[in-house]
Amino acid sequence: MQLARVRGNVVASIKAAGLASHKLLLLEPVRASAPLDEGVEPSSAYVAIDLAGAGVGEIVLVTLGSAARVDLDGHNAPTDAAIIAIVDSVQFDGEITFQKR
Repeated sequence: MQLARVRGNVVASIKAAGLASHKLLLLEPVRASAPLDEGVEPSSAYVAIDLAGAGVGEIVLVTLGSAARVDLDGHNAPTDAAIIAIVDSVQFDGEITFQKR
């Protein structure tokens, strides 16, 4: 799993059947030591399905690979990235580096 910031939405009018009920969001990985700083690499943005109801600007927890393929209904979705949680806070080396407002 990794932390990421939601940077935008991706709209696709024609999608594979397993993606039809999912919102697609554009994510940028962030460092746990500084989640509000710019992303790890600006060119490292990727698309994930949203299983948590996240919005633009939020810090989220993302699962990658085969773990991302099972959606809320237990069906397979053709994806390798899924948002599974909206982050409330991050503690790194004993210091709170992010607190949701």
